[in-house]
Amino acid sequence: MTKAKEVTRAFKTAWFTKAAKKALIKDSELCAAVAAAMAGQADDLGGGVFKKRLDKNRSRSIILAKGRRYWVYAYLFAKKDRANIDDDELKAFRQLADLYAEKTDVEIDKELKAKAIVEICHDQAQV
Repeated sequence: MTKAKEVTRAFKTAWFTKAAKKALIKDSELCAAVAAAMAGQADDLGGGVFKKRLDKNRSRSIILAKGRRYWVYAYLFAKKDRANIDDDELKAFRQLADLYAEKTDVEIDKELKAKAIVEICHDQAQV
């Protein structure tokens, strides 16, 4: 028997959803960016945390993807407001990446129903 292939899924947190809407960043851009990150075109901050440029290089996003099964947009900031996240934030994002890496599809579905996360890219072949 062969093992069934796991499907990679992409999400954004409720907080990220609001921040992206305010910054006028569309899901189509997020999907293209997460596909690029999956292909190695993002800054790997270690521990399943990636930094990816968005919005024509005006914004930075933090994506959690430890285990690379679930890719979760967790944080968004403007390049003009800050250069990077600090060490304490990076540590917290790594811990959050660990939690998402352990989640089951059932747990993810519960978060979706509670609107804690929103699935993106599910209709696109690129993810």
